[in-house]
Amino acid sequence: MGWDAPTDDRGARTQQTLASITAHRPEISAAIGMAMSAINTSGTLSPRLIELIRLRIAFHNQCRSCMAIRYANAVEDGVDEDLVCSLEKPQESEDLSPAERAALRFADFFATNHLAIDDAVYDDLRQYFTEGELVEIGLNCALDVGMGRLAATWRVTDALPDRFRQGSELVTPWGGDEVVVPAIAGIS
Repeated sequence: MGWDAPTDDRGARTQQTLASITAHRPEISAAIGMAMSAINTSGTLSPRLIELIRLRIAFHNQCRSCMAIRYANAVEDGVDEDLVCSLEKPQESEDLSPAERAALRFADFFATNHLAIDDAVYDDLRQYFTEGELVEIGLNCALDVGMGRLAATWRVTDALPDRFRQGSELVTPWGGDEVVVPAIAGIS
């Protein structure tokens, strides 16, 4: 995995801590990093859509480190805090395209009730995405759900803004006044 100069030390420290944990199995860590990098840089989905899916799943996972971080390539692709706030109720948001709402509906099902994903859900997605893009969305969701849940159990929150560090209450990636934006290539 390549590391660019981080734009926020807290985000870099959080990512470095997660990397130090997975480094106990370097071959596996490298392979997962390559898979995540391929999805985020070799696919056809926009950084904006990948980030929206990642943040929505992070909420369902309650992965505080995932919710606190915004990736620079997504920020450059128009993901600002107003857009992130639309993730509270994505199906009602006018800031999201119909394609984004369909992908987020899939992500919600994937994270909370994957067996509810039926032909109708896929037919809805096919209005906006190719079969290859459906594969990208599915793999992205699979990695986000699995890695996000694992990261949540590691509770890597020391370098995060206060609202992500404290307490056991439900937190959200939207509505916050502090997030971190590391410029880290190939990590979602």
